[in-house]
Amino acid sequence: MTDQTTAQAADPVHAFIAQTVAEHDVVLFMKGTPDAPRCGFSSLAVQILDHVGAAFVGVDVLQDESLRDGIKAFTDWPTIPQLYVKGEFVGGSDIVREMFQAGELQALMVEKGVALGEA
Repeated sequence: MTDQTTAQAADPVHAFIAQTVAEHDVVLFMKGTPDAPRCGFSSLAVQILDHVGAAFVGVDVLQDESLRDGIKAFTDWPTIPQLYVKGEFVGGSDIVREMFQAGELQALMVEKGVALGEA
C-alpha cells in the first residue's frame, strides 16, 4: 500500500473525496447544491460551469463538517468551492473565474476530454 492509500483507508472522508473525483469528470465541492448555492463564491463557480456547458457533480460540504474540513486538508487549499477536472484539482472560485475569463478553463476541459455543451 502506498502512503496515500493507507491514509485514505484510515480516513473515510479522504477516501470519499478520492472516490468522488475519480468517478466523475468534473466535481465541484461547494456550499449548497448546484440548484441552490449557499454562498456567492459557490454560485459564481456554478454559473461558470453552466456557461461553458460542463456537466458536473456538486458536492455540498455543508451537509457534513468532517467533509468541509476534509476537502480543505485533502487539497491543502483553505477555501470552498473547489473544482476538480478529471481528478485534478483546478482551484477555487477566483482561479476558476480567472481561467474562464482567459479561455483557459474551457481549453483545460477540452484537453482533458470533458464534453462541453451549448451555453
